[in-house]
Amino acid sequence: MNLFLSLAYLFFIGSVLGWILELFFRKYFSGSNPEHKWINPGFCTGPYVPLYGFGLCILYLLVSLGERVSLTGSTGGTALLVLAMAACMTGIEYIAGIMSLKVMRVRLWDYSKLWGNINGLICPLFSLIWAAMGAAYCFLVHSCVRHLLTWLENSLAFSFVVGLFFCVFLVDAACSIHFATRLKHFAEEHGVIVKYENLKLHIRAAQRAAAQKVHFFFAFHSERPLAEHLLNAHEAVEMIRSKRRSAEEKRSRS
Repeated sequence: MNLFLSLAYLFFIGSVLGWILELFFRKYFSGSNPEHKWINPGFCTGPYVPLYGFGLCILYLLVSLGERVSLTGSTGGTALLVLAMAACMTGIEYIAGIMSLKVMRVRLWDYSKLWGNINGLICPLFSLIWAAMGAAYCFLVHSCVRHLLTWLENSLAFSFVVGLFFCVFLVDAACSIHFATRLKHFAEEHGVIVKYENLKLHIRAAQRAAAQKVHFFFAFHSERPLAEHLLNAHEAVEMIRSKRRSAEEKRSRS
């Protein structure tokens, strides 16, 4: 039971911190957001990204296991542990991405412009970033996490907060999956993959152009029907592709 509670706490903390990290990354470093707008990241509506919650749980379990088998006592053992962390995080990222692509026909992120990518879902650069984060967790964070978990296990008030979080999260996840099925029907009908973040930006731009209220958390809420936004976004993408093909044909002729 203590392990279950610890993982529940870690999932909550990792999901929220991951949301904050993604929030700043998508504003300042994402190539799909050239205007550097604040975008609510992730698949769900609320301020959490479950991928990071699962990731923090796995990092905690791996380092705890490494301590038990004395991996962290040597340089080679620690390096092996960090590699295992990077591999696990990359694996989680790929599984989550391929599930959204194959099942829901939705792309949540896109690394297709980065070297060595696989399906635009994972790439060496982000595997290195996961390795760096794993090393930082192993050397700097894990001991603090253990002390924090000891305090949290004795805090009934925080247990209530975590319980409330999971209630909201499960409802949010169910609603988000239902919404994704609507996107899936459109994607299958038109033979496309819907890019989640691009659709959010398109709806935001349309709302600003029409002087309508922009919703940060409810990014897909609009006075216009969702199908209309999807069609307009699809037409805009097709127009860009057509222009690119024309430009390539002109270059090839010259």
